[in-house]
Amino acid sequence: QAHLEESGGGSVQAGDSLTLSCVVSGGMFSRYAMGWFRQASGTEREFVSTISWSSASIKYADSVKGRFTTYRDNAENTVYLQMNSLKPEDTGVYYCAARDFGSGIYSYANDYAYWGQGTQVTVSS
Repeated sequence: QAHLEESGGGSVQAGDSLTLSCVVSGGMFSRYAMGWFRQASGTEREFVSTISWSSASIKYADSVKGRFTTYRDNAENTVYLQMNSLKPEDTGVYYCAARDFGSGIYSYANDYAYWGQGTQVTVSS
């Protein structure tokens, strides 16, 4: 049973950068595909990015492509989401998620068994 904990959220101005971290304890992090999702108030949770267990495959939502970068450190059991050129529409609660035996990339919330509690990102114009 994996436990995921996000950190790094905050309130920033448009154009600023933030880096979110997600530390995974329990389970086998090096075997997990990891995903980032976000949920704005009153909307459904949406896919942001995913990275396979080896980092060989990475996928981004079109809305963040070119601005966000996801990467992982298997030695530290941590996945990161570097967010540059933030926009007000990036505001929301950001969640990391883990899928066991994750050799591929997965962009649907139902693909993931384990979730963190989320971290709030607020971008002001």
